[in-house]
Amino acid sequence: MKDITLKEIAKKLGISITTVSKALKNYTDVSPKTKKAVIELAEKLNFTPNNYAIYLRTNESKTIGLIIPEVVHHFFSNVINGIIHRAEENGYLVIILQSNESLELEKKQVNLLINKRVDGIIISLSNESNNDAHLKEILRREIPLVQFDKISKLIKSSKVIINDQKAAMEAVQHLIDKGCKKIAHIRGPLNPQNAIDRFLGYKKALEINNLKFDQKLVYTCKEVTFEEGKLFAEQILKDHPDVDGIFVITDLVAIGVLSYFNENKIIVPNQIKVIGFSNWFMAQVISPKLSTVDQPSYEMGSKSFDLLLEEMICKKESKPFLSKIVELETAVIERESTNNN
Repeated sequence: MKDITLKEIAKKLGISITTVSKALKNYTDVSPKTKKAVIELAEKLNFTPNNYAIYLRTNESKTIGLIIPEVVHHFFSNVINGIIHRAEENGYLVIILQSNESLELEKKQVNLLINKRVDGIIISLSNESNNDAHLKEILRREIPLVQFDKISKLIKSSKVIINDQKAAMEAVQHLIDKGCKKIAHIRGPLNPQNAIDRFLGYKKALEINNLKFDQKLVYTCKEVTFEEGKLFAEQILKDHPDVDGIFVITDLVAIGVLSYFNENKIIVPNQIKVIGFSNWFMAQVISPKLSTVDQPSYEMGSKSFDLLLEEMICKKESKPFLSKIVELETAVIERESTNNN
């Protein structure tokens, strides 16, 4: 079935194409009777506007692109909800793409969104991202861009972040305040900025408390999975049986750690204390409940859209826009995995 056009609606009603267009946009200079007739016929014929034609006329597609490393992760699903809620309130559709932590796929998805003529792009970089050429292409084409969570500091765009280094320091300080003297760190891959900053926060907290940093106590995830948590928990106990605390890059991996300890009768927190990062809902379900750093994911999504909208409006009105960095607050959530009481 071919698409119905404004011209066909106009012909059936015996009015001009301009009148049909105005009626569908609720212009005040079209009579209520004509509007009603146009809308009813448009609905009956399943009329949908030609988005490409609209783009040519307005230079807007009313769509934005969102690229995230993974959809199923609790943190990113909350970010998506925050973005979609604000987008719908402002009349935008969101194209959601998942990079699967692959730089090559991320590059292809950026090109796809550019070719789709989206009005703006929001992105959290994959763990493999160590090349900014595709982000520079977005800026070269003057497409509004917002980075969040996993970002490139080298790209001058708006960003919504937390202070990962400070948050990690507070997490490790929490372990130290609970009596830990020898603390291991299960870190993220070497590329992402947030993994780097959390590692630096771990080191800094040790330094401030006059605890010696030992590279052998640092274990690096490749894929940041539950299974890696179990594997590293076993390895830490084998390599360093006197470790009394573990700071883990994210809750998913930390839950893997707790799972291994539970299976092997290692008593948490009496024998060893564990703290994660992100405040995933599963942190409250596992036993013992996981202490963690609360990362405001929904707010990160809504703030990312608001920054993008601000830049898109400036572009539409040919006004200058200075990129902004919004830093959201985090907090240590103490639960059973660090609390002996």
